[in-house]
Amino acid sequence: MSNRIEYDILLIGGSPSNLALAHRLVDLAQESGVSFTMAILEKGKDFGAHIVSGAVSNPRILEKLFPDFRNPESTFPLEGICQESYFSVLGNASKWDVPSALLPDGLKKEGYAILTLSHVVYWMVNKLQEKLSALPNVTVDFFPGFSAHHVVFESDNAGKEKVVGVQVVEEPTGNPDEDNIYGKVTCFGDKGFISRDVVDRYQLRDNPQIWSVGVKEVWQLPEDKDYSGKVWHTMGYPLVDGTFGGGFVYGMKDHKLTIGLIASLDSPNPNINPQQRLQDYKKHPWIQEMIKDGKLLKYGAALLPEGGFYSLPKQFSVPGALLLGDALGVLDVARLNGIANGMETGYIAAELLHDGLKAGDLSESRLVAYKDRVMNSDVGKELKEDRYFRYAWQENPRLLNAYLPKVMDGIDNSNAYMGLIGVGLSNNPFTALGDAFRLKSLMEGRADIGPVQYTLDYKHIVPDFKPQHTISTNGFVKDTVYSRADAVFFANTRYHEENRHIDEFNADTCVACITKYDKLSKETPCVSDCTAEVHRIDEISGLRRHGMSLENCVQCRTCEIVCPEVNLRVKPTSEGSGPDFMGL
Repeated sequence: MSNRIEYDILLIGGSPSNLALAHRLVDLAQESGVSFTMAILEKGKDFGAHIVSGAVSNPRILEKLFPDFRNPESTFPLEGICQESYFSVLGNASKWDVPSALLPDGLKKEGYAILTLSHVVYWMVNKLQEKLSALPNVTVDFFPGFSAHHVVFESDNAGKEKVVGVQVVEEPTGNPDEDNIYGKVTCFGDKGFISRDVVDRYQLRDNPQIWSVGVKEVWQLPEDKDYSGKVWHTMGYPLVDGTFGGGFVYGMKDHKLTIGLIASLDSPNPNINPQQRLQDYKKHPWIQEMIKDGKLLKYGAALLPEGGFYSLPKQFSVPGALLLGDALGVLDVARLNGIANGMETGYIAAELLHDGLKAGDLSESRLVAYKDRVMNSDVGKELKEDRYFRYAWQENPRLLNAYLPKVMDGIDNSNAYMGLIGVGLSNNPFTALGDAFRLKSLMEGRADIGPVQYTLDYKHIVPDFKPQHTISTNGFVKDTVYSRADAVFFANTRYHEENRHIDEFNADTCVACITKYDKLSKETPCVSDCTAEVHRIDEISGLRRHGMSLENCVQCRTCEIVCPEVNLRVKPTSEGSGPDFMGL
C-alpha cells in the first residue's frame, strides 16, 4: 500500500503570488462548493521570514482580494497610503526632486499602499486559516520550515514527462513516498531556487533573466520624526560607476523608515559591493538628517528579476506545473511594480485552476491557457508597453557613465538644469540630444525596435574595470553605518549544524579565479558582492582558496549570479534555517 502524499494543488514558496492564488481559489470554492486539497511549502521558519521587499504597491490586487484593506478596523497590516511621492536625483551633497510634470505616471506613487511585505505574507496565511475554518470542502496544509530541494518528474506510458511534485528532504532515502510531496498541479512562486530547474528542463527561456539585488534596512526614528506616507525613489549618488540602479526611502507608521538600494548585476564593475553601497547611500546629508538619533532594526537582501517582457518564458506552464510571480519574472522596472504583478498572476492562476477543478480536468491542455490570461491582463499589457525600459539603459553606457555624473555635479554646484546644460556642452550636443530622445522613446514604449537580446549578468563583468567617477562623503555620523559583518546581526540568521546550502562545484576553478583577481588587486565578485559576509579567501599551505561562512547567508543568490566561472549554486535552506526578515 502506497503512503504517497498527494494534493490537488501544491504551492512552492510562501510568496505573495502563491498566497494570492490560495486566497482567490478558496474564495471561489466557497462560492461554488468545489472540493480540493492544497499544500503550501515555505523554506523559512515562518511564513514571511524570507520575504524582503520595498514595498510600495499598486493597490489594485489588494482591492480585489481584500476590499476592506484600507479600513482602519481591518487587521490588514497596512503601513500607510502614499500621500507624497518624489523621484529625486542625488548629487554627492544635494538632492533634486524632479518636477512631477516631467515624470512618467509609473513613477508617481500617490495612492499606493506602503507595506511591510513580510507582515503582509504572515497576515495572509492567518487570514486564509480563518477562512478555512468555515469551509469543510477545502483542505489546506501549511508547511513552514519545509524546503523543496528538487523537482520530481515522471513519464507516462508514452514517455511524456510531467512535473508531479517536489523532493522535500536534502538526502533522499530511496523511498519516494517518504522523500516527496506530490501535486496534480505544482505552482512555483520562488525567485529561482527551484523553478529554474523547470525552466531549464523544458528550455523555456531563449532570452536569459537579468537580475538586480536589493539591500534594505528598517530604522526606528525618534518620536519627533514622522515621514509616514512619504515615498522617495532616487538615482545618482552613490551609483556612479555605470551600474544601473537607485535608492528608495519609504516613511512607515510608528516612526519607522525603510531605506534601501537596488543595484543591477549586469554591471561591468566586478566589485559592486551592494551592502557597502547602501552604507554610502545613508551617508548622504539628506538621509543623515532623517536617521539622526535613530536605531537600526533590520537588514536583509534579495534578488529582483529585471528582464521584463523579453525575459519571460516561452510558456508559463508545463505539464503538471505553473510559474508565478518572480518565477515568471513579471516585475515591471519602469513602474517599480513587482508585488502587485506577482499577486495578479496568482489571482489569474487561481481562476484557471478553479475552472479545472470544477471540470475534473487539470491536464496540460487546460494549463496552457494561463499564459494568454496573464498576457491579456494589466500585467501583460504593461510589461509589453514597458518592454524596452531596462534595455534603454543597457544599450547606451553614456547615460550612466557620462550624463548622470554631469547632472549630479550641477545639482551640487548650482542646479540640475545647469547640469543638463553641462551634458550638452561636454559632449556633442547633437549626440546628447539624440540620446535623450532615444531614451525617452524607448522608456515610453513608443519606439519599436523588435525583440532585444540580453546576456547573462556575469558576462558584463570587466575584470580590470576602473570607474570613471567616484563619490565623496563628508560629515556622516559613524554610528549610522555598518560593516557587512555587523549588518548580518540585523538579518537574524540561524542555521542548523553542518548546513551545506551553497555548492562550490570545482575548488580549482575558484583558485584560478582568485589568482586572476589578485593580480588585478581586486576581490573576486563572489566576495565583494556578497550581501552578508559569506564568501572569503583562506590561505591554506600558501595557496589562496575560496571559503564560506555559510552561517551568515541571507539566501539572496547574488554570489551565484555574479560568479564569472558559473561555479556556485545557492540552494534552499533546510529545517527553517536562514535569515529572519520578519518586519523587514
